[in-house]
Amino acid sequence: MQNTWRTPMVVLTCGTIILFVSFGTRNIFGILLEPMTTDLGWTTDQFSFAIALQAVLWGMTTPITAALADRFGTARMVAAGGVLYAGGLGLLSLIETPVGMYMTSGLMLGLGLSATGFPIILAAVTKRVDQRRRSLFLGIGSAAGSSGQFALVPLGQYFIDGYGWAAAVAAFGLITAIIVPLSWCLVQPRAEETQEAGGAPRQGLADAFREACAHRGFMLLTTAYFVCGFQVLFLGTHLPKFLLEAGQDPWVGAAALSIIGLTNIIGTLAWGALGGVLRTKYLLSSIYVLRSLALIVFILIPVTTIGTYVFSAVIGLLWLATVPLTSGLVARIFGLRYMATLTGIVFFSHQVGSFFGVWLGGVLFVRTGSYDAVWWAAVALGLIAALLHFPIDDRPVERTAAAAARP
Repeated sequence: MQNTWRTPMVVLTCGTIILFVSFGTRNIFGILLEPMTTDLGWTTDQFSFAIALQAVLWGMTTPITAALADRFGTARMVAAGGVLYAGGLGLLSLIETPVGMYMTSGLMLGLGLSATGFPIILAAVTKRVDQRRRSLFLGIGSAAGSSGQFALVPLGQYFIDGYGWAAAVAAFGLITAIIVPLSWCLVQPRAEETQEAGGAPRQGLADAFREACAHRGFMLLTTAYFVCGFQVLFLGTHLPKFLLEAGQDPWVGAAALSIIGLTNIIGTLAWGALGGVLRTKYLLSSIYVLRSLALIVFILIPVTTIGTYVFSAVIGLLWLATVPLTSGLVARIFGLRYMATLTGIVFFSHQVGSFFGVWLGGVLFVRTGSYDAVWWAAVALGLIAALLHFPIDDRPVERTAAAAARP
């Protein structure tokens, strides 16, 4: 009876607010790059490495936090992540050296994000909703991250312009603290309430891991998700700097990230809804092809304010569209019991891609004075990712009772 008030809509609402705050706050680092490096005398690659470290730690620890959430409860992990997230931002506002940023925005925020991000929150939502509405609910939850980006990036630019980057970071530390009380809404149902339909036998975690690693489609999906991370974090961190170098006002970069967040609300909901009626793997291929085409056009035309906004609107329709589809594909193939853990493993690849996207962006900019090489790498990788999805066997796996019963 203790979980009866935690209906699917309550869990979805609280989960979307958590993702709104968590992912929205994460996206202020693109507009922090220029003021922080200028004020503290750092180079772009030093700042980029801190964000790259955050990304890879976020991805590396997500399978661990997801497994702990599957084992000990989602609410506990999300609450702990909220404490780390808010505390890391508070300390970040006081740092003066790159090492300080590596410890706060890198280590603390990486761990905080791993416990408050998409794999854990979307798994909590999925376990509360029937299969018919699953893809739509995943789309709604994923769109929450973009709505946070849409709303919080301009707010961050306002704080930076009015009070400085340190005050802006401290303010966002207070905002992220709301994650802690909201986590109570995510206390998950008992294990027996989340059994697969049809009485499918239960698995142990080790069996689920072995099963996934032996599945060719899972490995292809994981490899392709590297590309999503590469593209998204490169743009999210370096697009404002790229626009500044092209002679645009700082507010153009902030507006571009905000527009991406706005249109991605539409895109994620639409792609999530399509995932309920069309083959998910083909939808994912389409997203990567369209991303690459959008990048090619933006690279080849002169940089203008209007052109930037049009590009942002288009790329936003594809921004987090991979999230509900990838999560839904994992759930379809392997079931719900260890969805958070398996999605976390796929997400690790995403974050390794994020590491290289943001880090190479900074390194190559410092060494060559241009982002051109990374732009074209993002295009090529997008086309490769599109091809990787075609051979995926997206049928639900069949388990024997003996195999699933092993502890």
